[in-house]
Amino acid sequence: MKYYYLNSGAHTGKFNMDFDIALAEHCKENEFYFRLYTWQPYCLSLGANQNDSMINTTKLQEHSIDLVQRPSGGKAILHAQELTYSVVCPTSTSFTPQQIYRQINEALLCGLELYDERLKTAEMEHVQPDFRNLFHKQENVACFSSSAKNELKFDHKKLIGSAQRKMGSVVLQHGSLLCGTFHKRITEFLTCDANTLQLIQNDLEEKTIELETVLQEQVNYERLEKALLTGFEQHFSTKFEELLPQQFIDTLHFEEMNIL
Repeated sequence: MKYYYLNSGAHTGKFNMDFDIALAEHCKENEFYFRLYTWQPYCLSLGANQNDSMINTTKLQEHSIDLVQRPSGGKAILHAQELTYSVVCPTSTSFTPQQIYRQINEALLCGLELYDERLKTAEMEHVQPDFRNLFHKQENVACFSSSAKNELKFDHKKLIGSAQRKMGSVVLQHGSLLCGTFHKRITEFLTCDANTLQLIQNDLEEKTIELETVLQEQVNYERLEKALLTGFEQHFSTKFEELLPQQFIDTLHFEEMNIL
């Protein structure tokens, strides 16, 4: 297996999602991609099967916030003060998608511990909620209102939210590592009634936490990126070859794919 690392920096929601899809569509059976990125401008993303009927698109535009559909499942996320990761790798007889999901979160956990020893008490969720029932409730329009099994939590609150999609013989998994509190402002861009908005806000306050809240200091994104990469290298016992995003873009002719 060849292991590759890409740090593509800050881009629009469309670029970020299209890049993940391109990685998945062109991943070979002996390749593993780990990518880190951020969002510029901030962006609200919807799950693959979620419509925008509860999103105030006019207000998003007024605040210069993007709107994009994710290829993976889940509910709405306001991508702002966060570091986002994606992993693309082939499925095999050795690892099921569920096992890959757990392995990735274990690697993330290792990276968090390397970033700051105070994060050693972060842990993975042990219980899988009944998402089929939850997703039909209006107050669960926001993705961070519940945690899936093996997602990372700190002090019983969600720190990293992840979603996965199998695309042919390849798995695409991506997720958000919360760094600041801006994600909680998602309620400002929803069209729910006042009571539902309050329920969502309460859920976000009670069930999510951010690195800046845990550590009581601003996140050093460059150091965090290096820590996560080292965490992946240690967990998978290999050295990742760093690819410049432009190399990948040139190889896949992104202009023809309407990504640029």
